[in-house]
Amino acid sequence: MEQDPRGFFPPGDLRVSDAERELAVSELSRAFQVGRLTTEEFQQRSEQAFAARTGNELTALLADLPVEREPADIAVVNHDDDLDTARPRVMVGATIAAASFGLIAVANALSPGPTLQQRELTQQIFREHGINIPLPPAASFNWPGTITPAIIAVLFVALIVVLRTAQAKRGPRP
Repeated sequence: MEQDPRGFFPPGDLRVSDAERELAVSELSRAFQVGRLTTEEFQQRSEQAFAARTGNELTALLADLPVEREPADIAVVNHDDDLDTARPRVMVGATIAAASFGLIAVANALSPGPTLQQRELTQQIFREHGINIPLPPAASFNWPGTITPAIIAVLFVALIVVLRTAQAKRGPRP
């Protein structure tokens, strides 16, 4: 009776589960990605893994491949922990972005725009480089420069509200 050095599969002729079959294919995929298996070998062994019924059958498929890491090193990923650590960073980033875009919107709303002298200078610089443009328009309210960052700021504020609401519904973590 072959013993599985990885400790993934049931010993002997005990039946395997779908999760164990998928784990075997995952190990085969890792071996394929680092060049230990050809495409044909990977396809053939993957088909055999999905058809395997016992631990011995899965162990045999991986017998000539090195054990990359100890089974104890394999950790179950808990996505809730990832969300708990990422959520505060996202809220801080969204708060900074909302404030920045809000300030840009206010600055654009209060800015009188370029003076006639600045507009003529711009036209002269472009002309020196062979680009002929009409004189930029006279100073007026900059709707796109004001509304666009304001809308983006509002969207970031909405993101913050959604994240805080979701956090409040989940309650404090132990």
